[in-house]
Formats: sequence, structure tokens, C-alpha cells
Amino acid sequence: MRFTVLTLVAFFSLLARLSAQDDLFGNLVEKKPARKGFVIGANGTYDRPGADMAERFGTSYRVGPSLFYKTRSNWMIGAKGDFIFGNRIREDSLMHNITTVDGAFIDKGGLLKNAGVFERGYMVGLQLGKIFSFGPVKSDKGLFVMTGGGFIQHRIRLVDKNGDLYQLAGEYKKGYDRLANGWFVEQFVGYNHFSANALINYHIGLNFMAGFTAGRRDYLYDVMRPGTDKRLDILFGLRGGWYIPMFRQKAEEIYY
Repeated sequence: MRFTVLTLVAFFSLLARLSAQDDLFGNLVEKKPARKGFVIGANGTYDRPGADMAERFGTSYRVGPSLFYKTRSNWMIGAKGDFIFGNRIREDSLMHNITTVDGAFIDKGGLLKNAGVFERGYMVGLQLGKIFSFGPVKSDKGLFVMTGGGFIQHRIRLVDKNGDLYQLAGEYKKGYDRLANGWFVEQFVGYNHFSANALINYHIGLNFMAGFTAGRRDYLYDVMRPGTDKRLDILFGLRGGWYIPMFRQKAEEIYY
């Protein structure tokens, strides 16, 4: 754990030094004032689960778009969406009543067959953040702190490619998929960079999400009880993203 913390500190220190460089060639430039305009983003997150999420799923990933408006005072406000996916399921009792001792199904032809089992979900919400730049001139790069909230939903996706399993046909899947949804809050802290030439624009840092969800299935066939328990779903991980800024230029910077 200590090594991980020291590595992150060293990494963010290196990014802070590189923030003085304008482009891929490493040319040192004078800090330019912060700009304003819309920012389109593409984000990715590597997550480790906690609380109730850790009892159901393992490591997962998120990818998705975002749209912000950035002010000259370095506030960023906007919306984002994430698609959640993974392939590590920890529900020990899942479908034990319709599988063999080895976890296989018996299909309609009497043959043993396996089904795909995956984690799937999504998040949509609003975010508010601020870039804290250090130095005499307020620039577009520096420490980035962001908070947000919205709606989250996740479930276990069961895949029967050829439709040979009567046990998972039609509405029967809903008795095993552990569908849950509710509200979430999210925090991010890291480094944010907008280059002077608008070619290198990114953020990277640590992300924490807490979801206050509940199961949405009236009955779970394998455990023979309602699936409506309240849950605390936590995701903690490393998040990064790439920006496409559309900054408004000052009149004196426009050439004819």
C-alpha cells in the first residue's frame, strides 16, 4: 500500500513538471491564461469493488463520454455517462438449482453446456469540478477536484448464445440476474491538462463512487426469496480521460 501511494505521488509530481511543456516536442512555453468553452471527453476507469459490490462482483471497468462547460475561472460543469462491464462474478449460489455440481447446464438435447455470465451496468449523472492551477497566471492545468451524482444500474448478464437452455428462456433470466439500481455520489481527485495548442488534453487520478441502490427483482429462483434488499455499492479505482476542447478565442487572437 505504501509503495502504491509513493508511486502515485511521484507520478503526479512528474505530471506537474510536464505541465510546463506545451506539446509532444517538449518545448517550454509561458503559461497562458485559462480559457472557456465546451469540452467533449472520453473516459475510462479501472475499478475495485467494496461493500455489497465486492460480494457480487470482482474487478470491473467503465468507459463512457462526458460533456463539460469550462469557465475562465477553471470551473467545469457538465454531464457524463459510463458503461460498466466485467467478467468476475462472486455470487456462490447463482443458478445452483438449475446446474450440475460442476456448474454446467443440461440443454434441450440432453447435453452439458455452459452459459456466459458477466457483469453489466451503466451510470449517468451530473458533475462539477475545479482546476487549481499554481503560479502567478491562472492556467488550464493543475490539480483537478470533482464531485458528482446521478443514477446507477447493474446486473448479472446471462448469455445463452444458441437458445438451447430452457432454464434461461424468456422471463426466467430475471429470476437470476440480480438487477439493482439507485442513486450514486462520486468524487475524483487528480491532474488535469489542457495544452496551449489544444492537442494534448487529458485528466488522470483517483475515483471513488458510492451507490445507494436496492434489488429490483420480486423473487430470486435460486435462493427462493425476494431480491429487494437495500445495498451499498462502492467502486474505487484509477480514472483517466482524453478531451476535445472547443475554447472561445479572444478577438485579438483571431487572424484574418
